[in-house]
Amino acid sequence: MILARIDGVIVASVCHPSMHGCRTVICQPLDENGRDEGTPILAIDPLGAGEHQRVVLSTDGSKTREIVGDPKSPLRNMILAIADTDAS
Repeated sequence: MILARIDGVIVASVCHPSMHGCRTVICQPLDENGRDEGTPILAIDPLGAGEHQRVVLSTDGSKTREIVGDPKSPLRNMILAIADTDAS
């Protein structure tokens, strides 16, 4: 699992059939101090996270393909949770 920040949404006119109806977002991985770490990755977002929200990503491609119902899907990453950043 990876902690990441939502940096944007991907809109495609043509995509793999398994991606129809899936919201795809750009996620910037974060280190333990909340700083950018590595390059951004794409993930499907079944939770509807907002831009700049912190999320927990799964990189388990087999589980993601199981969720979309296509064992040949190119999808690998999926948002599992929206991280609570309220410190109160």
